[in-house]
Amino acid sequence: MQNIPEKKIIERCINNDRKYQEMLYRNYADKMYNICLMYADSEDSANDILQDGFIKVFRNLKKFKFEGSFEGWIRRIIVNTALEHYRKKKRETEALQTIGEFSNLVMEEIIDKINAKELVKLVNQLPSRASMVLKLYAIEGYKHHEISQLMGISEGTSKSQLNRARQLLKEAITKLNG
Repeated sequence: MQNIPEKKIIERCINNDRKYQEMLYRNYADKMYNICLMYADSEDSANDILQDGFIKVFRNLKKFKFEGSFEGWIRRIIVNTALEHYRKKKRETEALQTIGEFSNLVMEEIIDKINAKELVKLVNQLPSRASMVLKLYAIEGYKHHEISQLMGISEGTSKSQLNRARQLLKEAITKLNG
């Protein structure tokens, strides 16, 4: 980007010119990575934030109005992406806590023996509709009326699928631990 005007680089990136996209990425990646590190709890998380952030940058380049700093525009996207990652991680933590509340469905000692990866695997093995409702409800925090709209099902079906997911999860955990 030494002598190439920023506007030309952005326009070429909008036209999906990979050479210019790489040029733009290389010019800003290190600065943005340092921002990601400030918001992330690990280098892996920072890399994820950087990758997701630049995907958003490239998807939204057409929206840049050439008013103000381009670097500031990218920075805002990266910071917002970091905040989204934080909220997602918080929801996942809350979801694990919510799933932990299901412990009244099984003996507490069984829950203690299962790790988070096994639990996520079991949830992913549930029938697709039940799994989706459980994830939307427990992880994403949607209410049943919102889930019904998102999935094109009735509110009652959403509640029913959540109960089904809980029961199937209980059975899978019990089976897993004998």
